Amino acid sequence: MAEPAEKEASYEDLLQVPDNLVAEIVGGRLYTSPRPAPKHARASSSLGVEVGAPYDKGRGGPGGWWILDEPELHLGADVFVPDLAGWRRERMPELPETAWFELVPDWVCEILSPSTQRLDRAEKMPRYAEHGVRWLWLIDPEIRTLEAYELRDGHWLLLTVLDEDKPVSVAPFDATEFPLSALWA
Repeated sequence: MAEPAEKEASYEDLLQVPDNLVAEIVGGRLYTSPRPAPKHARASSSLGVEVGAPYDKGRGGPGGWWILDEPELHLGADVFVPDLAGWRRERMPELPETAWFELVPDWVCEILSPSTQRLDRAEKMPRYAEHGVRWLWLIDPEIRTLEAYELRDGHWLLLTVLDEDKPVSVAPFDATEFPLSALWA
């Protein structure tokens, strides 16, 4: 006997998830994960400072970006909540009035954790590519690495993997530099 088809998750399903969990709809499935652990939160917050000051605020850098923590992205039927995302202001001159974003970000960063690593790599990465996110960074605070990807011809091209105290000057934020260790300190 055939298995019944799984019902596609709706935004109403997402709204029923308790506030102590992060909820996303990826490829029609509802995923929940715990709020970030301290190392994860520290890496995300620190990256927001390192990238936000020069690119969002224009302090010591070129400006011209919106850099946001945990924005809710409504991209087709998918609802993502990346750790950080960025839009060039030439593409999005003003922030939307809604509580979510329907414009595909130019850059997304996911901070990997044991509970989200498979979702981030196997489910979200391909969907980000399908939606046309141009740059993707994956940061692992446990092994202290940064993987940077660029979308080319619909596929992710690995630009670099950084570890230790290597300088971070990677597209799309290659006009400035900061030490990778700044994300854990």
